[in-house]
Amino acid sequence: MNLEEQIGAIDAQVDRLGELVRLAQAAAERAEAERARALEEQQAQQAEQAARAAAEAAEAIRAAEAAAALTASSASPDEKPTLRVARPSHNELTLSIGAQTVTLHPEHIGQLIEELANARASMTPEPPMALPAGWRFASTKNPVMATQKQANGDRLLVARHTGHGWVPFTFSPDAAVQLYMMLTQR
Repeated sequence: MNLEEQIGAIDAQVDRLGELVRLAQAAAERAEAERARALEEQQAQQAEQAARAAAEAAEAIRAAEAAAALTASSASPDEKPTLRVARPSHNELTLSIGAQTVTLHPEHIGQLIEELANARASMTPEPPMALPAGWRFASTKNPVMATQKQANGDRLLVARHTGHGWVPFTFSPDAAVQLYMMLTQR
């Protein structure tokens, strides 16, 4: 093979490599576009599920409010409506006020807990600073957690409680050090 034939063969190989690179880039672009489309579909499904759960919870809350209003209007001035809570099955809870009953499923209960926690956080007096005697609680062992550093240096810690859902806490740098010391002391 003479020099010109060798140069021609090398040129052909370079052209082939260039074509392979272009094909690989096109495949990578298609894969990225497919991944982005799948992510958008997943986010849309999650948003739809969240909207459905929120609508169901809002309906349950409206029904509870209507029941409370009905009970209040039908009760004598001396008679206070009574809230009754029952658990007819593992995955449902019923709230009854007077003659009105609302059934809540896990997604409704999660929404209700979140709404109640947000409302309670703005009320006074605040919950007691010390644990009350006889306080009952359900703890979550080794919860899933996420952290984030805030622009002002504070640390956000979000822990997933099996009953309360995702519970956020913000710690100043000093409080974060105190928490670390409390968790690591013997």
